[in-house]
Amino acid sequence: MRYQISGKQIDIGEALQTHVKTELGVVVKKYAERPTDALVIFSKSAHEFVCEATVHLSTGLTATAKAHATEIYAAFDACAEKMEKQLRRYKRRLKDHHRERSEPVELLGASSYILASEPDTDGDEPDTAHPMIIAEMQTKISTLSVGEAVMHMELSGAPVLVFRKEGKDGVNVVYRREDGNIGWIDPA
Repeated sequence: MRYQISGKQIDIGEALQTHVKTELGVVVKKYAERPTDALVIFSKSAHEFVCEATVHLSTGLTATAKAHATEIYAAFDACAEKMEKQLRRYKRRLKDHHRERSEPVELLGASSYILASEPDTDGDEPDTAHPMIIAEMQTKISTLSVGEAVMHMELSGAPVLVFRKEGKDGVNVVYRREDGNIGWIDPA
């Protein structure tokens, strides 16, 4: 597994990097078969250290965790504990609901755009109805069951996930509702 450990405006020593690699390696190896890479970023927010960890798995799943503490090692340990909890839930769900996937997750290429939001400074209508495109990126849309899509959304911490439902051609969406439940859009 490839590790990328960095700090925002703080210096990360060799001892901390070694600690991160060993502890995160144990957590990920325990619950995930083929992790590809891990990104760990340390930063400081007022008097607390913040640790954000992202682990990419070969199944296409991305697990993220974030924790705060007054000491940098404690921040990482809390983050690793959250990551372990997420991966444990992921593995339990795979074992309970999906037994063995006969084929790997199919990925469909798509374009992703970032659109500029135009601040309404003078109260007038905008000149055009076309928003300005700031960035264009390539992304992948997975072919999943609804249960797998919800699991991917929860583990990644995203509010919305776009996916293709197995056996269907259209695009589906699962999202977290304001009441805490999960919504699912399945076009007819």
